[in-house]
Amino acid sequence: MGRTGIVRTLAALVRTAVVPTLLVAAVAAALALPAVAQTAPQSGLELPVRDIRLDNGMRFLLVPRPGAPTVAFVVEYAVGGVNEVPGRTGIAHLLEHMLFKGTTQIGTLDVAAERIWFARMDAVHDTILAERAALRPDSSRIAGLTRRVEEMEDSARALVVPNEFDRILSRNGARGLNATTSSEATNYFVELPANRAELWFALESDRMRNPVFREFFAERNVVMEERRLRVDTNPGGLLYEAHLAAAFSIHPYGQPVVGTMADLQSLSRAQIESYYRRYYGPSNATVAIVGDLDPDRFAGWAERYFGDIAPGERPEPVLTREPAQRGMRRVEVEFDARPSLRMGWRVPSVLHDDTPALAVLSALLTGGRTSRLHRRLIMDDRLATFVSASRGPGDMFPNLFTLDVSTRAPHTPDEVMEVVEEELARMRREPPTIEEVARVQRQVAAGRVRQLRSNLGLAFQLASSASALGDWRATFELTDRLTDVTPDDITRVVERYFDRSNLTVAVLVPEEAR
Repeated sequence: MGRTGIVRTLAALVRTAVVPTLLVAAVAAALALPAVAQTAPQSGLELPVRDIRLDNGMRFLLVPRPGAPTVAFVVEYAVGGVNEVPGRTGIAHLLEHMLFKGTTQIGTLDVAAERIWFARMDAVHDTILAERAALRPDSSRIAGLTRRVEEMEDSARALVVPNEFDRILSRNGARGLNATTSSEATNYFVELPANRAELWFALESDRMRNPVFREFFAERNVVMEERRLRVDTNPGGLLYEAHLAAAFSIHPYGQPVVGTMADLQSLSRAQIESYYRRYYGPSNATVAIVGDLDPDRFAGWAERYFGDIAPGERPEPVLTREPAQRGMRRVEVEFDARPSLRMGWRVPSVLHDDTPALAVLSALLTGGRTSRLHRRLIMDDRLATFVSASRGPGDMFPNLFTLDVSTRAPHTPDEVMEVVEEELARMRREPPTIEEVARVQRQVAAGRVRQLRSNLGLAFQLASSASALGDWRATFELTDRLTDVTPDDITRVVERYFDRSNLTVAVLVPEEAR
């Protein structure tokens, strides 16, 4: 379908697709009902997934399900923090924000006039960057130029229809409209009434073809403020960032997905637009759609709206590998907050055969009140107020098995470390019982059923599995393998990975303790 035809169809859908108030309320009520009305298969491998790939490489996974008349959409682009380089960190996350700003058709009164303002303010921003790069930057000149950019953006804002993309979807019964950026992917998602599903195809294809990065500098300031709140003035965020930087000295897992403040201040509209045009095309996009849908009709819409968009590029493969660790690494962060601790052991990617045993180990250590570390640290010794285990920051490369602990006064992170290492040593000497492992496996089975009942949760899993692992079945197969884990497997992975030479520790130290 050519651009003119899509624009005409989009305009017609936007004009006519206003759902009556009572219908919106009925859809909202249906979405709020427990999902037990839908019958979930016991294994995701039994799902009736229709897997479609367009000629330009865009992939659609369609799953029809009886029940509430709603449809969940998840688009995953296989690009995230690991695809960025020092000096340009934070691009994917900033793009996540910018793609809600509209297109040449949505969010504007006069896009040609807007672009005149863009050129003017971008030229001033280039001057700011040149001044910052000088041997002796003139701070007063930079401040004056920054004010000029803000004034021009205010003038350009008179041509903007604010939040029009969001409002169109909201008026048509959308729920959960949002996006996320991680180390390895960017996701855009929403749920819509089934009778408004074609609107998603029209809006999303227009966003893929014709994004306009309006209000760029204001939104960049929003992202910088987000960084201040979540990292720079947040003890947990600071500790997390310091921990990853210590654990990954050369691999891009050590870079913050939100970007460094210095990089955010220098990113330009031209840089993010170029990045978008290269990597956010059909060949790098996987769409999972789950709900009350007709696969034939949706396949037709996929071809009609997306089939003639240029494929774009796949990001360069990440070839950097972190060198072998030769001894424990430790970093301390000073902050006016309660002491806390992150312990991270390097483990293989999610594709490794040890992943199921590591997942069960995580539950054995911190999965509920009966787990070993919860009992020992929180209930018995009262050394901590919180403990959890996780894997990250991504899946595709060797990553960290991390324990995150908040200490209870007057105890110290070093006391907590000692107890954690005692419990791991005990796990080596005394494997978990068959009953302990079975309890975790029952929890996994129950969680799998719950997940399969959620249209949006299922769409996320399908999109992520197909995008990252190449097959929508892969994560279901991994979950199924959890039931094969034995106590001896747990002992083996503890022996293999959990020693001090493979450990990176980050400690939050109260400033007064200095």
